[in-house]
Amino acid sequence: MGYLSQSLRHMWVLCFLAFIAPAVSLAHAPEIDLYFVEAPPLSMADEDGLHGIVGDATFGAAALAGYQLHLISVPWARAQQSVRKGVDMLIIPLSRTPEREADYTWIAPIMTMDRAFFSLDKRVETLQQARETFARIAVGRGSAQEQKLRAEGFSETQIYPFEIGENPAQLLLMGRVDAWFNGIPETQNIWRKVSNQPLQVSPPLMRTDLYLACSKRCNAVLVRKLRAAVAALRKDGTLERIKNAYLKAP
Repeated sequence: MGYLSQSLRHMWVLCFLAFIAPAVSLAHAPEIDLYFVEAPPLSMADEDGLHGIVGDATFGAAALAGYQLHLISVPWARAQQSVRKGVDMLIIPLSRTPEREADYTWIAPIMTMDRAFFSLDKRVETLQQARETFARIAVGRGSAQEQKLRAEGFSETQIYPFEIGENPAQLLLMGRVDAWFNGIPETQNIWRKVSNQPLQVSPPLMRTDLYLACSKRCNAVLVRKLRAAVAALRKDGTLERIKNAYLKAP
Protein backbone atom coordinates (compact mmCIF):
# COMPACT_ATOMS: atom_id res chain seq x y z
CA MET A 1 0.00 0.00 0.00
CA GLY A 2 2.44 2.65 -1.19
CA TYR A 3 5.15 3.88 1.10
CA LEU A 4 3.27 3.78 4.38
CA SER A 5 0.39 1.77 5.76
CA GLN A 6 -2.92 3.52 6.34
CA SER A 7 -2.28 3.57 10.09
CA LEU A 8 1.06 5.29 9.54
CA ARG A 9 -0.59 7.82 7.26
CA HIS A 10 -2.99 8.62 10.10
CA MET A 11 -0.04 8.89 12.45
CA TRP A 12 1.55 11.53 10.24
CA VAL A 13 -1.67 13.53 10.15
CA LEU A 14 -1.79 13.53 13.94
CA CYS A 15 1.91 14.37 14.16
CA PHE A 16 1.55 17.32 11.84
CA LEU A 17 -1.45 18.62 13.75
CA ALA A 18 0.73 18.46 16.84
CA PHE A 19 3.48 20.35 15.02
CA ILE A 20 1.16 23.06 13.80
CA ALA A 21 -0.83 23.65 17.00
CA PRO A 22 1.86 25.55 18.94
CA ALA A 23 3.13 27.38 15.88
CA VAL A 24 2.00 30.61 14.32
CA SER A 25 -1.34 30.20 12.52
CA LEU A 26 -0.40 28.90 9.08
CA ALA A 27 -3.39 30.57 7.51
CA HIS A 28 -1.47 33.86 7.70
CA ALA A 29 2.05 32.46 7.73
CA PRO A 30 4.67 33.62 5.21
CA GLU A 31 5.01 31.29 2.21
CA ILE A 32 8.46 30.11 1.16
CA ASP A 33 9.36 28.40 -2.12
CA LEU A 34 10.71 24.89 -1.62
CA TYR A 35 12.51 23.31 -4.57
CA PHE A 36 12.68 19.54 -4.49
CA VAL A 37 13.29 16.53 -6.68
CA GLU A 38 11.08 13.46 -7.08
CA ALA A 39 13.36 10.95 -5.38
CA PRO A 40 11.31 8.61 -3.14
CA PRO A 41 11.71 7.82 -0.33
CA LEU A 42 13.78 10.98 0.23
CA SER A 43 11.50 13.61 -1.30
CA MET A 44 8.32 13.52 -3.35
CA ALA A 45 4.94 15.13 -3.97
CA ASP A 46 2.53 12.41 -2.88
CA GLU A 47 -1.22 12.68 -3.47
CA ASP A 48 -1.84 11.73 0.16
CA GLY A 49 0.29 14.58 1.46
CA LEU A 50 3.43 12.55 2.10
CA HIS A 51 6.70 14.13 1.02
CA GLY A 52 9.36 11.55 1.84
CA ILE A 53 11.87 11.48 4.67
CA VAL A 54 13.52 14.84 4.02
CA GLY A 55 10.27 16.33 2.74
CA ASP A 56 8.21 15.40 5.80
CA ALA A 57 10.96 16.66 8.09
CA THR A 58 11.07 19.94 6.19
CA PHE A 59 7.29 20.41 6.31
CA GLY A 60 7.29 19.63 10.02
CA ALA A 61 10.09 22.10 10.69
CA ALA A 62 8.39 24.80 8.61
CA ALA A 63 5.13 24.36 10.52
CA LEU A 64 6.94 24.63 13.84
CA ALA A 65 8.75 27.73 12.62
CA GLY A 66 5.54 29.36 11.37
CA TYR A 67 5.99 29.11 7.59
CA GLN A 68 4.01 27.67 4.71
CA LEU A 69 5.86 25.93 1.88
CA HIS A 70 5.19 26.22 -1.84
CA LEU A 71 6.52 23.10 -3.60
CA ILE A 72 8.36 23.55 -6.89
CA SER A 73 9.58 20.54 -8.89
CA VAL A 74 11.88 21.18 -11.86
CA PRO A 75 14.92 19.30 -13.19
CA TRP A 76 17.47 19.04 -10.41
CA ALA A 77 20.25 21.03 -12.11
CA ARG A 78 17.79 23.86 -12.78
CA ALA A 79 16.49 23.73 -9.21
CA GLN A 80 19.99 24.17 -7.86
CA GLN A 81 20.70 27.06 -10.21
CA SER A 82 17.44 28.80 -9.30
CA VAL A 83 18.11 28.55 -5.57
CA ARG A 84 21.77 29.58 -5.91
CA LYS A 85 20.81 32.75 -7.78
CA GLY A 86 17.63 33.43 -5.82
CA VAL A 87 16.80 34.89 -2.43
CA ASP A 88 15.15 33.04 0.48
CA MET A 89 14.51 29.87 -1.55
CA LEU A 90 14.69 26.46 0.12
CA ILE A 91 15.92 23.25 -1.49
CA ILE A 92 15.86 19.54 -0.54
CA PRO A 93 17.43 17.01 -0.37
CA LEU A 94 20.79 18.66 -1.04
CA SER A 95 24.06 16.86 -0.30
CA ARG A 96 26.63 19.08 1.36
CA THR A 97 29.77 18.72 -0.74
CA PRO A 98 32.94 20.82 -1.05
CA GLU A 99 31.89 21.90 -4.54
CA ARG A 100 28.60 23.33 -3.22
CA GLU A 101 29.79 24.70 0.10
CA ALA A 102 29.99 28.37 -0.86
CA ASP A 103 26.81 28.45 -2.95
CA TYR A 104 24.14 27.86 -0.31
CA THR A 105 23.10 28.60 3.25
CA TRP A 106 23.19 25.21 4.96
CA ILE A 107 20.31 25.24 7.43
CA ALA A 108 20.38 21.75 8.93
CA PRO A 109 21.19 18.13 8.07
CA ILE A 110 18.17 15.81 7.97
CA MET A 111 19.79 12.42 7.38
CA THR A 112 22.94 10.73 6.12
CA MET A 113 22.86 8.81 2.85
CA ASP A 114 25.23 6.21 1.44
CA ARG A 115 25.80 5.70 -2.28
CA ALA A 116 26.87 2.52 -4.05
CA PHE A 117 27.32 1.01 -7.50
CA PHE A 118 24.48 -1.21 -8.71
CA SER A 119 24.98 -3.67 -11.57
CA LEU A 120 23.24 -6.71 -13.01
CA ASP A 121 26.34 -8.89 -13.16
CA LYS A 122 29.45 -7.28 -11.64
CA ARG A 123 30.17 -6.36 -8.04
CA VAL A 124 32.98 -3.92 -7.33
CA GLU A 125 34.59 -3.14 -3.99
CA THR A 126 36.29 0.21 -4.62
CA LEU A 127 36.01 3.34 -6.75
CA GLN A 128 39.19 2.33 -8.58
CA GLN A 129 37.73 -1.08 -9.41
CA ALA A 130 34.55 0.62 -10.65
CA ARG A 131 36.61 2.91 -12.85
CA GLU A 132 38.38 -0.11 -14.36
CA THR A 133 35.25 -2.30 -14.67
CA PHE A 134 32.32 -0.23 -15.91
CA ALA A 135 32.35 1.35 -19.36
CA ARG A 136 29.11 3.30 -18.83
CA ILE A 137 27.71 4.42 -15.48
CA ALA A 138 24.28 6.01 -15.03
CA VAL A 139 24.27 8.93 -12.61
CA GLY A 140 21.82 11.72 -11.89
CA ARG A 141 22.61 14.94 -13.76
CA GLY A 142 23.72 17.64 -11.34
CA SER A 143 23.86 15.19 -8.43
CA ALA A 144 26.52 14.86 -5.75
CA GLN A 145 27.36 11.43 -7.13
CA GLU A 146 28.06 12.88 -10.59
CA GLN A 147 30.43 15.36 -8.92
CA LYS A 148 32.07 12.46 -7.09
CA LEU A 149 32.73 10.44 -10.25
CA ARG A 150 34.25 13.43 -12.00
CA ALA A 151 36.41 14.26 -8.98
CA GLU A 152 37.62 10.64 -8.85
CA GLY A 153 38.81 10.71 -12.46
CA PHE A 154 36.06 8.79 -14.24
CA SER A 155 36.14 9.70 -17.93
CA GLU A 156 33.47 11.61 -19.82
CA THR A 157 32.65 8.48 -21.82
CA GLN A 158 32.05 6.50 -18.61
CA ILE A 159 29.62 8.98 -17.10
CA TYR A 160 26.06 8.72 -18.43
CA PRO A 161 24.06 11.58 -16.85
CA PHE A 162 20.29 11.22 -16.74
CA GLU A 163 17.69 13.65 -15.49
CA ILE A 164 16.79 12.96 -11.88
CA GLY A 165 13.17 11.87 -11.89
CA GLU A 166 13.67 9.60 -14.92
CA ASN A 167 14.00 5.83 -14.41
CA PRO A 168 17.61 4.67 -14.74
CA ALA A 169 16.63 1.15 -13.68
CA GLN A 170 15.41 0.66 -17.24
CA LEU A 171 18.82 1.68 -18.55
CA LEU A 172 20.32 -1.23 -16.62
CA LEU A 173 17.67 -3.70 -17.76
CA MET A 174 18.08 -2.69 -21.41
CA GLY A 175 21.87 -2.94 -21.20
CA ARG A 176 22.40 0.72 -22.08
CA VAL A 177 24.61 1.15 -19.01
CA ASP A 178 26.82 -1.25 -17.06
CA ALA A 179 26.15 0.23 -13.63
CA TRP A 180 24.19 2.84 -11.73
CA PHE A 181 25.83 4.95 -9.02
CA ASN A 182 23.19 6.23 -6.66
CA GLY A 183 21.83 6.50 -3.14
CA ILE A 184 21.02 3.11 -1.65
CA PRO A 185 17.47 3.73 -0.32
CA GLU A 186 16.32 5.50 -3.49
CA THR A 187 17.72 2.76 -5.73
CA GLN A 188 16.14 -0.02 -3.68
CA ASN A 189 12.80 1.80 -3.85
CA ILE A 190 12.94 2.20 -7.64
CA TRP A 191 14.29 -1.28 -8.41
CA ARG A 192 11.65 -3.25 -6.55
CA LYS A 193 9.00 -1.57 -8.71
CA VAL A 194 10.53 -2.65 -12.01
CA SER A 195 12.27 -5.99 -11.54
CA ASN A 196 12.70 -9.05 -9.34
CA GLN A 197 16.17 -9.62 -10.74
CA PRO A 198 18.86 -9.42 -8.04
CA LEU A 199 21.35 -6.59 -8.20
CA GLN A 200 25.07 -6.74 -7.53
CA VAL A 201 25.74 -3.97 -5.01
CA SER A 202 29.08 -2.52 -3.99
CA PRO A 203 29.87 -1.48 -0.42
CA PRO A 204 28.90 2.13 0.31
CA LEU A 205 31.52 4.22 -1.50
CA MET A 206 30.22 7.71 -0.84
CA ARG A 207 28.49 9.21 2.18
CA THR A 208 27.07 12.70 2.61
CA ASP A 209 24.56 14.46 4.82
CA LEU A 210 21.32 15.46 3.10
CA TYR A 211 20.44 19.01 4.06
CA LEU A 212 17.61 21.43 4.14
CA ALA A 213 19.40 24.34 2.48
CA CYS A 214 18.58 27.86 1.39
CA SER A 215 19.83 30.40 -1.12
CA LYS A 216 23.16 31.99 -0.33
CA ARG A 217 21.19 35.18 0.28
CA CYS A 218 18.78 33.93 2.92
CA ASN A 219 16.94 35.78 5.65
CA ALA A 220 18.72 35.26 8.97
CA VAL A 221 15.46 34.92 10.89
CA LEU A 222 14.21 32.22 8.50
CA VAL A 223 17.46 30.31 8.89
CA ARG A 224 17.46 30.60 12.68
CA LYS A 225 13.83 29.48 13.05
CA LEU A 226 14.13 26.52 10.69
CA ARG A 227 17.43 25.42 12.22
CA ALA A 228 15.89 25.48 15.69
CA ALA A 229 12.81 23.60 14.46
CA VAL A 230 14.89 20.82 12.88
CA ALA A 231 16.92 20.56 16.10
CA ALA A 232 13.69 20.18 18.08
CA LEU A 233 12.45 17.41 15.77
CA ARG A 234 15.77 15.63 16.09
CA LYS A 235 15.83 15.97 19.88
CA ASP A 236 12.36 14.50 20.41
CA GLY A 237 13.01 11.59 18.05
CA THR A 238 10.66 12.70 15.27
CA LEU A 239 13.32 12.69 12.55
CA GLU A 240 14.31 9.14 13.37
CA ARG A 241 10.68 8.00 13.43
CA ILE A 242 10.03 9.57 10.03
CA LYS A 243 13.08 7.87 8.54
CA ASN A 244 12.21 4.47 10.01
CA ALA A 245 8.61 4.69 8.84
CA TYR A 246 9.70 5.05 5.21
CA LEU A 247 12.68 2.72 5.21
CA LYS A 248 10.91 -0.06 7.11
CA ALA A 249 7.54 0.24 5.36
CA PRO A 250 6.42 -2.71 3.20
